[in-house]
Amino acid sequence: MSLLFTNARLIDPEAGSETTGSLWVADGAIRALPDGPLPQAERTVDCGGHCLAPGIVDLGVKVSEPGERHKESFRSAGLAAAAGGITTMVTRPDPPPAIDTPEVLEFVPRRAKADSVVRVEPMAALTKGREGREMTEIGFLKDAGAVAFTDCDRVVQNTKVFSRALTYARSLGALVIAHPQDPGLSDGACTTSGKFASLKGLPAVSPMAERMALDRDMALVEMTGARYHADQITSARSLPALERAKRNGLDVTAGVGIHHLTLNELDVGDYRTFFKIKPPLRSEDDRRAMVEALANGLIDVLCSMHTPQDEESKRLPFEEAASGAVALQTLLPAALRLVHAGAISLPLLWRAISLNPARRLGLPAGRLSPGAPADLVLFDPDAPFLLDRFTLLSKSKNTPFDGQRMEGKVLGTWVGGERVFEA
Repeated sequence: MSLLFTNARLIDPEAGSETTGSLWVADGAIRALPDGPLPQAERTVDCGGHCLAPGIVDLGVKVSEPGERHKESFRSAGLAAAAGGITTMVTRPDPPPAIDTPEVLEFVPRRAKADSVVRVEPMAALTKGREGREMTEIGFLKDAGAVAFTDCDRVVQNTKVFSRALTYARSLGALVIAHPQDPGLSDGACTTSGKFASLKGLPAVSPMAERMALDRDMALVEMTGARYHADQITSARSLPALERAKRNGLDVTAGVGIHHLTLNELDVGDYRTFFKIKPPLRSEDDRRAMVEALANGLIDVLCSMHTPQDEESKRLPFEEAASGAVALQTLLPAALRLVHAGAISLPLLWRAISLNPARRLGLPAGRLSPGAPADLVLFDPDAPFLLDRFTLLSKSKNTPFDGQRMEGKVLGTWVGGERVFEA
C-alpha cells in the first residue's frame, strides 16, 4: 500500500532538522518528501501537526524467551515496543539459555517473525555461556544473523580472553558491546557510594568502578583495533576516557540508559525496588553530565535497557531484589522530559535513539530520506498522561515511572509501511 502523510512536523535526525511537510511511502519504503504537488496514494494520513519521525531503534532489549517466557515474550515485547514508537528491537543474548551457538540464535528470528509486530535484530554472546572463559564462534554467529556480541552485565574478567575475543571480532568486522563495570568492586552493590547510601544502610559501589573498567577496555581496543560499544556510561568520571579514545581515533561509541538520564540516587529513598537497576542510579551531578554528553554527541546512543522482572523477583528487600526495569513504552515520554526541559532538541534526541544505533549496527533504519524503510512513529510530544504500570503491554510491570505524570503519546507506528499500532 502507498501512504501519504500530510500536515506533519518531520523530525529528520540525519539533516538535524524539524520542518512541516509531507512524506510519501510506497512498497514499504520512503519514496519522497514532496514540497510541491502531492503524489497520489492509496491512503492519506493527516498527522494533524504532530511529529512524524523515524521509528526508534532500541539497542539492548531483553526478551526472556525461551527460558523465562513468563517475564516477557516476543509477542508482548513487540506489542509494547510498537506502542512506544520502537520499530526495531536489538535483543540481548541473556535469556536463559545464553544465545551462544548458531542453533540457539536461530530460534530468535524464527520466533520474532512469527510473534513480533516490530523488527528484531539479535545479538549473540561473546563467550560461551556468558561465563568469560572461552569465546563463542563469532564468525558462525555473525553468519547466522548476530548484529553484535556481548556478555551483557557479566564482565569478561580474564583480560587475555577478552583481548583474544576483540582480536577475532576485529578480523571479522564484528561489533563488541561491553558493560564497563569492575566486577570485583560492583559485586553485591545496589546503590552508588556516598552519604545517601550510608544513611540508607545499603551496599554501594563507587562510580570509579565504571571508570576503571572503561580504562581497561580502551587499552585493549587500542591494542586490538576492534569495534567497541560501551552499553551504558553513567558517571562523569568516565567521560574523559571516552573523549580521549574518540580523539585518538579508536572505533568506540557509547550508550546510556533512559533511567540514568531521568532519575538519580535519591529516588531509591523509599527502598522501592523498581528503582533498582544496573549500574545503580547515580548522583544528580552525574545525571546532568550524562545529559550534556548526550547533547554534545560524546555519548552516541540512548536506549531503554528494557529488563523485565516478575513480581516475585522485585517483592524482596532492596539488596536481594532483581535489578532492572521495563522501558519499551516509557522510553519516549521519559526522553521527552529532556526536550521539554530544553536540554536537547527533538532532532538531536532522534539522532541518539534512532539514527546512531542504526548506523552503528549497519541497519538502514533511522532516516527519513528516500529509500529508507518506512519505519515511522507519529507522536504528540505535549500530550500529558498519568502512567499506570498495569496498562503497559509488557508482561512484567516493573517500571520506576509508575504513578508519575508524563508528556508524550505515540499516536501511530508503522513498520515497512504497515501500521502496527494505533492509539
